[in-house]
Amino acid sequence: MNPNSKRREDYHKRHSSLNLQRNMALAEPAKAFKGSAFARICGIVAVLCVSFGLAWVAHMYFALHSAIDGEGGNYATSARIANRQPISVLILGVDQGLEGRHDKGNSDTLILATANPAKNKSTMTSIPRDTLANILGDPGNKYNMFRVNSAYGVGGSSASMRTVSALIDVPIHYYVEVNMKALKSLVDAVGGVDVKVPFKFSYDWCDFHKGKQHLNGRHAVAYVRMRHDDPRGDYGRQMRQRQVITAVVHKAISVDSITNYRKLVKIFSKYVKTNLTFNDMLALALTYRGCSQNIASGYIQGHDAWINGASIQVASTKELQKASDKIRTNLDLDKKVLDNDETKLNKLNEQNNNIKWTDPSPFTNYQIYPSVVTDESNDNSSGTGTSGANSAGQ
Repeated sequence: MNPNSKRREDYHKRHSSLNLQRNMALAEPAKAFKGSAFARICGIVAVLCVSFGLAWVAHMYFALHSAIDGEGGNYATSARIANRQPISVLILGVDQGLEGRHDKGNSDTLILATANPAKNKSTMTSIPRDTLANILGDPGNKYNMFRVNSAYGVGGSSASMRTVSALIDVPIHYYVEVNMKALKSLVDAVGGVDVKVPFKFSYDWCDFHKGKQHLNGRHAVAYVRMRHDDPRGDYGRQMRQRQVITAVVHKAISVDSITNYRKLVKIFSKYVKTNLTFNDMLALALTYRGCSQNIASGYIQGHDAWINGASIQVASTKELQKASDKIRTNLDLDKKVLDNDETKLNKLNEQNNNIKWTDPSPFTNYQIYPSVVTDESNDNSSGTGTSGANSAGQ
């Protein structure tokens, strides 16, 4: 064999081997680069998704917080709620703007709610708006004993809280004041509510059939406003109010309603006032949720009475005591024998006017004795109890 051919053959073999090794060395990193690029793209997409999700949640959080607490509001959670203690909340439905009203208005709805997370139990006690009570909370008011719903017109939610608290001797920690004009929008914002209609009726161009029925906002307003065609009068209406409020709360904290949070924020900021912070509400939704599955509903039964020409509901001491015991029990408080202006008036009327609570006829001889007004009441009012009944037409 030609020596030169031999050298050329050795040269090609040697360089072919080098080229193969060089190509293999280059090929492997190329495959690794393609794989890492795909992983990086997936990672970037995942990070963006998480970032957008966190941004949306943060936006929702601060939007809700701003609506409830205002700009620069309080971010703290109250110690009572943070420690999962029993709480009480006075729910006030204010009738301003409804039925042609344009003044401050009275509280058309009064419901005292309690929640005990340790027992997973709630109570909702309706207080008839015409219930006779000692109105507290405003040093400039001109009467003491009058309808409980007038407390809001006298001194707002603060006066309502003090008045109801004294009526049944229970602490009230928070309030939620809802302008009833918001009910339609609130119900629509949560996609409507389901209620069990107790009987067939029509009101304000809305028809209701007995049994389960889905209500939109307009129907919900008509459902809770009707009173005169209810066999139980205002007590039947209170039951329907509790139905709708409970249904709205359930829908508002459900996952399905998160997409409607913008509507809820707008409505809340315009129509709802409360001393609960946003973090309080968030904590309630997360840690008190079980209480909403076990709600004991009730009301304070009053007796019809005509006092100085005014139609008023007078609650017996037994009825007031029953409500006090139920609420105090769910707040983990010892029961207390009621001894307030209302029970003192009842005792005086039983002794002096032979009042019989078992008599179904309206009382016509129930009197308000100014002498029972407490020192606190005298400090908060310049008038007497009798003048309250005289102002019933206001």
